[in-house]
Amino acid sequence: MISSHTLHAAPFKVLVVMSYEEEFPWCGEVREGIDAVLSQSGEIRYFYMNTKSDLAGGAKKAEEAYSVYLKLQADGVIAVDDNAQSMFVVPYLKDKVATPVMFCGVNAEPEKYGYPAVNVSGILERPHFGESFAFAQQLVPSIKNVGFIIKDSPTGQAHFSQIQREAGSYPVTLSGFMMPRTVAEIVSMTCELRETSDALLVAALAGVLDESGKPVSEKEGVKIALDIFGNKPVIGAESYTVNYGALCTVVRTGQEQGETSARMLLKAIKGTPLSLLPITQNYKGKRIINATVMKALGIKPRPEILRGAELVRTEE
Repeated sequence: MISSHTLHAAPFKVLVVMSYEEEFPWCGEVREGIDAVLSQSGEIRYFYMNTKSDLAGGAKKAEEAYSVYLKLQADGVIAVDDNAQSMFVVPYLKDKVATPVMFCGVNAEPEKYGYPAVNVSGILERPHFGESFAFAQQLVPSIKNVGFIIKDSPTGQAHFSQIQREAGSYPVTLSGFMMPRTVAEIVSMTCELRETSDALLVAALAGVLDESGKPVSEKEGVKIALDIFGNKPVIGAESYTVNYGALCTVVRTGQEQGETSARMLLKAIKGTPLSLLPITQNYKGKRIINATVMKALGIKPRPEILRGAELVRTEE
């Protein structure tokens, strides 16, 4: 799916290749950040690879994206999340064209894709797992062991690698790391983690297959895990996970990812050498608490814990 908009007289054209579907909440956050920087500067064309629901079709989508890139004669490219790197940037653009490419939302180590490259830089995405665990403990001090469930995917593998690197610094013990591919596995794995964990961290379950082989949405996948885990606290990896019924999170934002990559690309298009635009990573964190869940669990935190946090309620 391609969508585009042209704003004012356009001095340049930018192609944004999203790994996932247009309706996926993260893509909307990233787009907000990109638009905030580039909407007054030229034409932005968005291309969605839809690899949450159809990973196997990603290579064909990447080929289509390259055709769009050639037809558009893009002055710059932003590639969002890991699948856009492995399927699109590396095969078609990295070290092959003069066009500057900025990535964002990359969970893997940049060396996996040969970054930085002559024409590629960008911003890594690093979830605030340790901060989220510590925040959850402020709300529920009895949390000592945390289970983790995320779809078996490149994102899941990258998160697992990050947790392995950081585990020694966490204020909790990881009681299990589960990566389901089906709804049935979400159910069985969450049941297993419920027996061994004081809390559960849920991330990126969109695209897990139901019994008919249809991919479920992020909200559907999260709701299944929440229902199975019962009256124990669930920690979100995203803001929308808290909206769906998780207790809390310290979240990095897609807006920061999109805005940073767009600012870097704008500098590159205007002539700044990529050697002066080194790879960076997100640093901002936003604390979010679900007031509906907090009340249901009987949590009565000290006022200072709530100070500065965003309070939301569970979406119906």
